[in-house]
Amino acid sequence: MTRPTEPRHAVALAMTGASGAPYGLRLLECLIRAGRPVYLMVSAPAQVVLATETDLQVPGRPEAMEAFLAERYAAAPGQLRVFGREQWTAPVASGSAGVPAMVVCPCSTGTLSAIATGASNNLIERAADVMLKEGRRLILVPRETPLSAIHLEHMLKLARLGVTILPASPGFYHHPQRVEDLVDFVVARILDQLGIEQALAPRWGYGSE
Repeated sequence: MTRPTEPRHAVALAMTGASGAPYGLRLLECLIRAGRPVYLMVSAPAQVVLATETDLQVPGRPEAMEAFLAERYAAAPGQLRVFGREQWTAPVASGSAGVPAMVVCPCSTGTLSAIATGASNNLIERAADVMLKEGRRLILVPRETPLSAIHLEHMLKLARLGVTILPASPGFYHHPQRVEDLVDFVVARILDQLGIEQALAPRWGYGSE
């Protein structure tokens, strides 16, 4: 019988250097609240974005970051693990670990390019490559505008390989009152793709008139 802390229940979450750090942090919070083990990777550019877009003083070292975020989001012991960019012993570096899903949120166009070409120059890129070769769920959340032909070609290539391209494009039919409502709209769509129950945003046709 499997336990909730085993890799097959985990979600790998990578935050890269695109604008949109609040999306990644909110997703992390929701995954922890849902009881999912989370394997977190944060690129160096993403740490710069975190400092720019939030008031959080997130430590840079993986061990310190893990302790900080685990306390902030009330993670259970061992539920959140943070890995460094070259920590090749991490479960996400091998298909044999059985990690079923990965989300890159936000996903920079540089990371998108690396995944599309199989670069695997760091743990985030390798983890995404593992998802592709194992035929597992990979969700990329780009936040860039406008998009060049290169970006679009990479997205099309990955979509044809089964990757879910989920741009951080919030809707407005739910009449958002706060920035957080827009963030929740996108995170809700990610959770839907992961098959995780959520009540962050009303569903079309089921909300109030």
